[in-house]
Amino acid sequence: MRARCLIVDDEAPARADLRYLLSRFDHVQVVGEASNSEEALLLLDSLDYDLVLMDIRMPGGTGLDVARKLREADSPPRIIFTTAFPDYAVEAFDLDAADYLVKPFDADRLARALDRALATRPEEAEVQAVPRRSDGTESPHRIPVHKGDRTVLLNESSIIYAGAARGYSYLQLSDERVLVNFSLNELERRLHGSQFFRAHRSYLVNLDYVRELAPDFRGTLMLLMDDPRKSRVEVSRRQARELRRVLGM
Repeated sequence: MRARCLIVDDEAPARADLRYLLSRFDHVQVVGEASNSEEALLLLDSLDYDLVLMDIRMPGGTGLDVARKLREADSPPRIIFTTAFPDYAVEAFDLDAADYLVKPFDADRLARALDRALATRPEEAEVQAVPRRSDGTESPHRIPVHKGDRTVLLNESSIIYAGAARGYSYLQLSDERVLVNFSLNELERRLHGSQFFRAHRSYLVNLDYVRELAPDFRGTLMLLMDDPRKSRVEVSRRQARELRRVLGM
């Protein structure tokens, strides 16, 4: 069954370019186009879509506004943002974006985004978040990392913290930093129930490596990590109180 796709962009040439690129993929069918956020929400309310490819800066409301509205839906479509501006990537992935494409992009990059978006829907990711053995007990959390033609399975205990990167995330280890094909939200789901804490929309921190909490000049907290790099991880104002509760302070 072909995935039903909605294109949202205020520029007609951009919509035409995207429609042309998508015509190369037999498993995707463009069934709607919108030129602004209001029109997009009307179309999304009238038909079930599997996928939305959406610009961010548009008259009358941004693509991020549309994504926030869609989070209230029972079964929202997957969103791939397509924009000329890289600045919104962190906020986009916090809204469960499947991918974030910075214009111009080619068919190969679009193909990878489609694979990510259509391979796993959010509810499926929740089910996969905590792998279990055949006897029903929870398996250790391990994160696959691609290194050349190999895939290394990292134990969660080796991760000092994870940070959001454009389109992906990185894991800070004691002696290196590696990229992984998961958004920070996906990593948070996979590591749910372990010693990891979402300190900031851009950071997921392993509490076992926290050496010290220091007040920040902006009234928030800074975590000083017990690693060779003496890493510092910012805690958002909203998460500072929850962190103190988790640590029993």
